[in-house]
Amino acid sequence: MQIQAITVIRQRGISMLELPEAVVLARQINENISGKRIISATANHSPHKFAWYTGDPADYNERLAGKTIGTAVAYGGHVAIAADEMIIIVSTGLRWHRPEERLPQKHQLLLELDDRTALTATIHMWGVLFCLRDGEDGGMFDIAAAMKKPSPLTMQFDRTYFDALLQDGATNLSAKAFLATEQRIPGLGNGVLQDILWKARIHPKRQMSTLSAPEMRNMYDAVKSILREMTELGGRDTERDLFGNFGGYVTVLSKNTIGTACPVCDNRIKKETYLGGSVYFCDFCQA
Repeated sequence: MQIQAITVIRQRGISMLELPEAVVLARQINENISGKRIISATANHSPHKFAWYTGDPADYNERLAGKTIGTAVAYGGHVAIAADEMIIIVSTGLRWHRPEERLPQKHQLLLELDDRTALTATIHMWGVLFCLRDGEDGGMFDIAAAMKKPSPLTMQFDRTYFDALLQDGATNLSAKAFLATEQRIPGLGNGVLQDILWKARIHPKRQMSTLSAPEMRNMYDAVKSILREMTELGGRDTERDLFGNFGGYVTVLSKNTIGTACPVCDNRIKKETYLGGSVYFCDFCQA
C-alpha cells in the first residue's frame, strides 16, 4: 500500500514528535513490528483533552483488528504506519512492549499484536492518533504539508530551497519563529531548534532581516548537520525511542543543561520563555 496516497492535513502545530525521533521510530517499527497482525486496538483508554482521533475512538478496534502492520514512514513530526488498507498517524511517542513487560496504566492508543507484544502511545501534552482508510480525508489536521516539502535530511533541501523560505515576510520574523513555526520545515520544532541556533551562533530572538550572508550560511549548515547527527545517533538524550531508551545525541541546550557551562565559552546556559515555549541559549556565543 502507498502511504503517499494520504490526503490529510492543515497543520496547526500539534505535533509533539520532532523529525529525528519520528525517523528513528519509523525505522524501529519497520525493523521490529512490520508484518505483525493487530489482534485488538484500544483508543482513548485514558481520556486526554488534547488527544485528537479520527471519528469515534470506540471504532478503532473494528477498523484495525485483524490488520497487518506494514511500512512506517516519518513525515516531519508524524509517523504514518500502514496496516493493510488503513493508516495510523501518530504525532506522539510510541513504545513497543515485549510479552513480559507491564503495559502503562495510562495510554491513548494500544495495539495488541499476534506475538503477544503491544504498541502503545501515551500523550503527555498533545498529539494526534488518527486511524484513516488510505486516501481518506482526516478533516481537522493534516500531514500533507510535510509530505510535499523536502526533508532537511535529503539532498532536495538545498541552499536554494532554504533561501526561498524567507519569502512572504519571513525576514520580519525572529530566528525561532522562522525555523520552528508555521511548519516551514516540517519536524523542526522548539526542541531541535536550540542546538541548531547554538551551532549557528544566532540568538533565538534575532530578527532574520539582520542576518548577514555568512550567518545565513551558518544557519542552513546547522539545520542540515544537527538534524542529521540527531537522527544518526538515535534521537536526542531528552527523548525516548520505541524501546524506552533515550537517544544518543547529547544536547548542548536543553532542559538537561540549564545552568551548566557552554562547551565553547564556559558561560552559563540560560533559559527564557519566548513565543509560547522555552528557549535555551548562551548569550555570549549567540549574538
